[in-house]
Amino acid sequence: MQTKPEETGRDREQQVPKDGGSVLGSLKKCVFVLGSALLCLVAARNTITWHVQGLWKASDSFWQHQWGLVYDLFGEDEHLLGTLGTLLVPSLVFWLVNGFLLVVDMTGQPAALLRYKIQEEKNVPVDPVKLWKTVKLVLFNQFIVTGLVIFLTAPTLFHWRGMPCGRELPWFHWVLVELIVFVLVEEVMFYYSHRLLHQPAMYKRIHKKHHEWTAPIGIVAVYAHPVEHILSNVLPVAAGPILMGSHVATVWLWFCLALTTTSISHSGYHFPLLPSPEAHDFHHAKFNQCYGVMGVLDRLHGTDEQFRRNKAYERHIMLLGLTPLSWSVPDKPKVSKETLSCRKMSCHESSCHQTSCQSPGVLTCGQAEDKNGKTN
Repeated sequence: MQTKPEETGRDREQQVPKDGGSVLGSLKKCVFVLGSALLCLVAARNTITWHVQGLWKASDSFWQHQWGLVYDLFGEDEHLLGTLGTLLVPSLVFWLVNGFLLVVDMTGQPAALLRYKIQEEKNVPVDPVKLWKTVKLVLFNQFIVTGLVIFLTAPTLFHWRGMPCGRELPWFHWVLVELIVFVLVEEVMFYYSHRLLHQPAMYKRIHKKHHEWTAPIGIVAVYAHPVEHILSNVLPVAAGPILMGSHVATVWLWFCLALTTTSISHSGYHFPLLPSPEAHDFHHAKFNQCYGVMGVLDRLHGTDEQFRRNKAYERHIMLLGLTPLSWSVPDKPKVSKETLSCRKMSCHESSCHQTSCQSPGVLTCGQAEDKNGKTN
């Protein structure tokens, strides 16, 4: 009687995970989990923020003074603050972060940082032709697509939502609450817009461009079809400030944080003391896993099952030491095609005595090893 071969870990990893139930059911779970977390944060706000508030008060005059300088730089023109400032300040932070990453990607220097690379043999050094193509589209998305969206919609949105651009900064507790709301709104909107872009028709026409990089680098965060850039990059990040009617300084802070974290997620490096990029790097490598930002909706929908069975999930933590996680939690050794083929042949019981494998160290069904290590 022929028995079914035992399922290997590699076979299990190649299975596509189920969606984990209906969308409505998952949304109910999401509301429950996120709502509970928000209630806990509100209940503990005095304990959590007491010391931070003291620090904020001590430096309040400093930050207020710096904002006053920026306010004067724009000639107290709140229209310019809401449009040109919102375009230029986050873009400047984006290129400062990615300028450093590009130096490492293009030169391999400092060499000590290459040990933190996630996909070790990819983009070392990065292909200059592919890089230049990417830079051109990133600049187009940032200054043409995003610029048009901001200059055409920002004045109306600021007026409609009563979003202030004045000299006085908002108080600390309110900024903290707003940032929490921004993160939650982005998680929901990015996850579902990203899932939508992975539908066959949308993927083929729009999202495929972003996935040209199976081993991404930092600037790939904004390397996308213009439609995707608006739908999945701009809207999920902008929705929170619009919902909350935030001060323009809070908007700048949030945009800078969002661009920095997404650059880290696409960087291809798992550096110490920075958020883990393992999940989104895995998404680029495997395509159908880890669609979200925080991973909450991925867990609820079951779109991280393959990721959680992979060694990358064990490395999906903040690195607090200097030893790369790829060293302390290495991947399993890859099995060659020849060895896999031989193993499949050896599983056929009817022809077991005829099986012969030429790969050294691999025994067939008709072979056995005695206690002294000799093959019989």
